[in-house]
Amino acid sequence: MLSSDTPFSSSARLILASGSVYRQELLQRLQIPFSCVSPNIDETPLPGELPQETALRLAQQKAQHVARQHAGSIVIGSDQVAALDQLQIGKPGNHQRALEQLMLMRGREVIFHTALCVTDSREHAEHPVQLVNVQTRVTMRNLPEHELDAYLRIEQPYDCAGSAKNEGLGIALLESVVSDDPTALTGLPMIALTGMLRRCGVPFFSTAQPLSR
Repeated sequence: MLSSDTPFSSSARLILASGSVYRQELLQRLQIPFSCVSPNIDETPLPGELPQETALRLAQQKAQHVARQHAGSIVIGSDQVAALDQLQIGKPGNHQRALEQLMLMRGREVIFHTALCVTDSREHAEHPVQLVNVQTRVTMRNLPEHELDAYLRIEQPYDCAGSAKNEGLGIALLESVVSDDPTALTGLPMIALTGMLRRCGVPFFSTAQPLSR
């Protein structure tokens, strides 16, 4: 059995199952070598699926899809779904849909479900699958349409669920943020992730490079 007391094998690989630059930037904070593999799965919600269920299912599918292709690796999968009264709000894709999303959400509370899955595909892994959903409650400012339109033209956050980058100018759209993990809203809950990686035996404060690319 592998545990937090087991030396981490230098032959193991840490893989982020995502093409998101936001998640890559967050993971780089840990100063542990990793590679990125885009899972390219269908992210369409299932009929009748709750937002948190969609996020959890997709996070696990992303991690397991990449793990099947890279045996002996530890794979991180994450997915975020915004919900307004259980209405799923995904990535807008273009300016008009983004503006419609922001106008719908202004002055209201939106719950961001950021699901995280760590799949350890090494032989005899003690924690082969770890899965969690981190909720962030965001209250949007009640701003006029012309300000929302101007914001979108400046930052163009069309690949972000909820049409706003909280790590950028989008912070000016927010009235308040309530979460146990300040990084969850950006797309990768780092507090939860470090706990999961510790269970896989990944060291964070070692002078030796524990992982190979």
